[in-house]
Amino acid sequence: MGVKLNGGLLAIDAGNSKTDVAVLAQDGTVLGAARGGGFQPPVVGVETAVDGLAEIVGRAWEEAGGAGLDPTFAHVAACLANADLPVEEAALRAELLGRGWSPSVRVHNDTFAILRAGVDEPRGVAVVCGAGINCVGMTPDGRTARFPAIGKISGDWGGGGGLADEALWCAARAEDGRGLPTALADALPAHFGLESMYALIEALHLGRIPMARRHELTPVLFRVAAGDDPVALSIVHRQAEEVVAMAAVALRRLGLHREEAPVLLGGSVLAARHPQLEERIRELLAARAPKAVIGFVTARPVLGAGLLALDAVGAGPEAKARLRERYEG
Repeated sequence: MGVKLNGGLLAIDAGNSKTDVAVLAQDGTVLGAARGGGFQPPVVGVETAVDGLAEIVGRAWEEAGGAGLDPTFAHVAACLANADLPVEEAALRAELLGRGWSPSVRVHNDTFAILRAGVDEPRGVAVVCGAGINCVGMTPDGRTARFPAIGKISGDWGGGGGLADEALWCAARAEDGRGLPTALADALPAHFGLESMYALIEALHLGRIPMARRHELTPVLFRVAAGDDPVALSIVHRQAEEVVAMAAVALRRLGLHREEAPVLLGGSVLAARHPQLEERIRELLAARAPKAVIGFVTARPVLGAGLLALDAVGAGPEAKARLRERYEG
């Protein structure tokens, strides 16, 4: 075994659609890396989902020079989608411990990877708005703030799926007269080459257009909002209100509202930097948390998982800078 594999670290960022794994030396050098499919234990079960992780870990381990040897690490930092509740984190941690990779395993929700990737120390708040919406915060002393982020039953609103559903709701009511007029009533069906909301509703209901494709309507919503359509703009502004509500509560829970602290925005909806959304977020956050400093995360989240692993073993700033250079340089 190569000398750097002794005491090596494993960083995992497993999202719904893709998984990145990195094998690190404690000096921040990336020894091996691999990418695979999404991580969905609610769909396939915890054991099967971790089986999928194991295959990706195995490829990264081989690239690091561990071919023929069982993967072993000083610490595993696993940032996992669908680790939304403590009971889910515990089940996933138990399964990872059972693989024998390390006696030291920490499971985080994958939003923590995005947060840690965007800050120089584990301090701040991140709001991720992609297919769904989530928010987490952390401080160097180990305190965290988070939400269940399961959907409407846990008080969440928005994300790409939620925005598309709201746009469809408003457009359907506009066409049949129950709601306010909006250009969405023409723009949404036109995206699929259809002439009316009735035709789009029928196509979605009968499966001629898969329901999964409704996510394609989120950019249409933002395009219509950019034309100052009042209904579309109200949906975008509501999303801004939800982002700020989550961020402000997380800052207050951690006591970070009293000082300058980063609020990082990530996920496909926020990373697109739609002016109507971003400007409204800045305006509302300035009112609710005037010391917050907004930033955007563009680095791959596996960087954050790697930094969490380095944090866990007390690595110094040089090691963390070396890892950042790999993913940001």
